[in-house]
Amino acid sequence: GRKKRKGNQLRAEMHSLLCSKVNFIFLLSVSLSFSSICELRRKFQLNEMHKPGDLVLGGLFKVHYTSVFPEWTFTSEPQQPICTGFDTFGFRRAMTMAFAVDEINRSQNLLPNVTLGYSLYDNCGALFIGFSGALSLTSGNQEQILLQENCSGTPPVLGIVGDHYSTFSIAIANVLGLYKMPLVSYFSTCSCLSDRQRFPTFFRTIPSDAFQVSAMIQLLKHFGWTWVGLLVSDDDYGLHVAQSFKSDLPRSGGGCLAYLEVLPWDSDPGELKRIVNVIKTSTARVVIVFAHEIHVIQLMEEVVRQDVTGLQWIASETWTSAAVLQTTKLIPHLSGTLGIAIRRGEIPGLRNFLLKINPVQNDSNKNNLVRLFWENSFQCKFDPAEWMEADGALCTGDEDIEQVDSEFLDISNLRPEYNVYKAVYALAYALNDMLQCEPGKGPFSENSCATPRTLEPSQLLHYLQKVNFSTSFGDRVSFDENGDALPIYDVMNWLVLPDGRIKVQNVGEVKKSDSGGEELTIDQKKIFWNTVSKEPPCSVCSEHCSPGTRMAREKGQPECCFICVACSDGKISNRTNAPECFRCPEDFWSNPSRDQCIPKKTEFLSYQDPLGICLTTTSLLGAFICAVVLGIFIYHRQTPVVRSNNSELSFLLLTSLKLCFLCSLLFIGQPQLWTCQLRHAAFGISFVLCVSCILVKTMVVLAVFKASKAGGGANLKWFGAMQQRGTVLMLTCIQAAICTVWLISSSPAPNKNTQYYNDKIVYECEVGSTVFFSVLLGYIGLLATLSFLLAFLARNLPDNFNEAKLITFSMLIFCAVWVAFVPAYINSPGKYADAVEVFAILASSFSLLVALFGPKCYIILMRPERNTKKAIMGRSSNF
Repeated sequence: GRKKRKGNQLRAEMHSLLCSKVNFIFLLSVSLSFSSICELRRKFQLNEMHKPGDLVLGGLFKVHYTSVFPEWTFTSEPQQPICTGFDTFGFRRAMTMAFAVDEINRSQNLLPNVTLGYSLYDNCGALFIGFSGALSLTSGNQEQILLQENCSGTPPVLGIVGDHYSTFSIAIANVLGLYKMPLVSYFSTCSCLSDRQRFPTFFRTIPSDAFQVSAMIQLLKHFGWTWVGLLVSDDDYGLHVAQSFKSDLPRSGGGCLAYLEVLPWDSDPGELKRIVNVIKTSTARVVIVFAHEIHVIQLMEEVVRQDVTGLQWIASETWTSAAVLQTTKLIPHLSGTLGIAIRRGEIPGLRNFLLKINPVQNDSNKNNLVRLFWENSFQCKFDPAEWMEADGALCTGDEDIEQVDSEFLDISNLRPEYNVYKAVYALAYALNDMLQCEPGKGPFSENSCATPRTLEPSQLLHYLQKVNFSTSFGDRVSFDENGDALPIYDVMNWLVLPDGRIKVQNVGEVKKSDSGGEELTIDQKKIFWNTVSKEPPCSVCSEHCSPGTRMAREKGQPECCFICVACSDGKISNRTNAPECFRCPEDFWSNPSRDQCIPKKTEFLSYQDPLGICLTTTSLLGAFICAVVLGIFIYHRQTPVVRSNNSELSFLLLTSLKLCFLCSLLFIGQPQLWTCQLRHAAFGISFVLCVSCILVKTMVVLAVFKASKAGGGANLKWFGAMQQRGTVLMLTCIQAAICTVWLISSSPAPNKNTQYYNDKIVYECEVGSTVFFSVLLGYIGLLATLSFLLAFLARNLPDNFNEAKLITFSMLIFCAVWVAFVPAYINSPGKYADAVEVFAILASSFSLLVALFGPKCYIILMRPERNTKKAIMGRSSNF
């Protein structure tokens, strides 16, 4: 709640400050007339520099850092403001414009036969002074500004290069829009100035903050920094950047702001202490600072006091190359800084031009910029009165400028100067195109065209918008529909040299790509990192979620703060920081690490499976025993034990039992269409054949017993050999018919079943029709039950007919096995259902084999003395 209220309060303050800055000029216009402003301006002595020409360009530069305004009253005359803190680089930018004008005048191809002049003013770091300079350029030195009814006139200059600050440019551009006069800034980056409706005459040769913000975001994304702090200055420059970052950073996926703080304009110690404490306690290790040099200096002084280290600073273009910050005290804190810098360019001949500057030729009070530079460089005064008062040296004008320990002559790192150079040339090319116009084209009528005396700023706008040229350094200069130049920035890094000094080196560039996005090029091997590991620091709110997990956002937390949750079964994530897990296709399942979908295991009762091996071995063993018993019975077929028990049915029963053992092999192995169709048919027919033989044997036993009684001999004619064979055949054919109809109408088929397990595919045989499967089992059960009942009735017959006891016992086990089979089969998943059925087949087959043939084999092999007719017919028989 506190964070939300703080955010709303910050947004409200930013909006209020922004509106107040932007509307400054309109409030000023309401309170004062243009004539009174000019009158007030003329009472000030502005720092300026002029050169006459056929065509004149204006320039506004920050030659002094700040200015001090005396207190004004309504009764006293306004006093001259005092400009303090001479800015050598600001003066060099002004001289770059003078050099560009001089170079154009010497050119035979650009503005031939036309002399270009300039009027340069110092804004002294104050909006009011800069605005006064702009009015001087638009109105000249007349007592009153003369405007026509349509607010158009013929100002002394046709275009202005400047201003330095975005806030100044906003105020000045509002007024210049009334004159339709071009203003080409070399340093104002506020994205708000791209609004063509509000600023129809504004152009710039420096990229806007919108692109600088995009470039910063690309830098963050390149190094994986998703949790960053943002500090901005309390002006249009900083507040617009803050708005852009808050909207663009989350939308681009570049990360989140851990905090957003506005640096106080008045260097409030308490506020600075609070801001640095926020930086110190935050988990964000990357801090972006969009502010001017003076604000960064004040901030870093507090950083040093609180000894905040281990941070990666990201500098905006305003202080990326600031020499005042490259001090021994700040090196431990600022070394390794990465920053966005204005494109560096080369201007051949500029150094020689700077060396020729001489204050003797510029001794006028209204042409005093060179004199101020000279006095600041050599710590002397030209005015004897000032010399006596300051108790210093007297300037002669013969001092050697090359002996000054200053960076004024160092032109190896020309950045804002290069933008000034391009701005002057852009205006010159536009003037050149306008002077070479064709009647009827552009802003001219069919009967007229431009001349140096009739040129108007509004006409220049048309040609400035269409400017397209290349500098000697190879950079193309043109403006888009918003007046913005082709954006390109250098990426800079603060390298600590062995001697402890800082070198700001170029490690890459970011520019607008052909597709309209940002193209970042980084030479990471050149970057110096101010970390123990000499590797890029890590700045994230939450550690990355590895593949196999997904991000789960916590309510009320920024998007970059999350927890990692493992994907559930059957779902995967195969990339870092996946927002969600994806379900695997139907025949696939997630691997244990949940980062890949792998084919599901196919499960069936295979010959390689331990269970399958056991069942296969048991089945073959049973078939082998049947074959052995059959061999024994054939070999001893003439013995009483074999002959007394219907040897033909015994041979047929052993054969059917062997088939029962072998049919169980059809349930093992990968299901195929033919095995699915054959397994139940073979199983059903084999068991019916077996049980039919037992049933007939039982019926024969009963018939023989009845025939032994008086008058019962007629019953035997129904149980002759042919009748026995026919009965077995008929009962078996009924099962065969059931199987045939089943295979034709609803045949069993192999099926991949995914219902039993999520991570496995059970390869099984679908029965096709449960009705026919039930009929098949029911028919076997019917015959078995009938055999059991008949055998049970014959269990107490004389001993010579006591095979019924064995049949009763064997059929009891048989029925018990298959009664238990039904629920076990229904409740067994996958391959275990087949295993249960095979087990039932084997168990019932072994029960019949052992119960019916075990005692007989025992007598034949172990007790041959009992294998006689007398013993068989005797009362002592045990079977």
